[in-house]
Amino acid sequence: MQNPFIMDHPLIQHKISLLRDKHTGSKEFRELVSEIAMLMCYEATRDLPLTEVEIQTPIATAKSKILSGQKLAFIPILRAGLGMVDGVMKLVPAAKIGHIGIYRDPDTKQAVEYFAKFPTDIANRTVILLDPMLATGVTAVDAIAQIKKRNVLDIKFMCIIAAPEGLKAVQEAHPDVQIYCAVVDEKLNEHAYIVPGLGDAGDRIFGTK
Repeated sequence: MQNPFIMDHPLIQHKISLLRDKHTGSKEFRELVSEIAMLMCYEATRDLPLTEVEIQTPIATAKSKILSGQKLAFIPILRAGLGMVDGVMKLVPAAKIGHIGIYRDPDTKQAVEYFAKFPTDIANRTVILLDPMLATGVTAVDAIAQIKKRNVLDIKFMCIIAAPEGLKAVQEAHPDVQIYCAVVDEKLNEHAYIVPGLGDAGDRIFGTK
């Protein structure tokens, strides 16, 4: 599989156009982030293993397939990553949820971790890290490193919009992590915002600006 895997499905691209619009209010913005996350999760879980079982239908016995017990954990990067949780949980309701709080210091541009809470059995799970935006990659690189410290062997990173600089940073620091994103934008500006991007995802999700 190519890395990053770009999800160019028409439904996702249509919803991203609405997401970018500065006139889209917080309620609709939250709904769009959740919907896009659900659509992206469909592709990010494509390689989950299956096992064959026998099912009794109203007509006859049929051989069918179910998930073979692969355990998943979704880890949103606070706070914007929370906007993606409802969408992915609609597809995989049995998954466990962890949280990691990291922000990029505006002066040093370094990652500052302020919270981490993971499932106790995270080492036995496939982890999908969630963040709507991949800008400089500082927070994503640090979050992945923190998860690896818990002996997790299978990590995926899922974002909606990425900047080339962020993709490069994650790929160089963690070449073993599969990245899923819906679109790669042009660049970062002097304030480390993605151009054209959609502004601050956290502020738009929670209506704080």
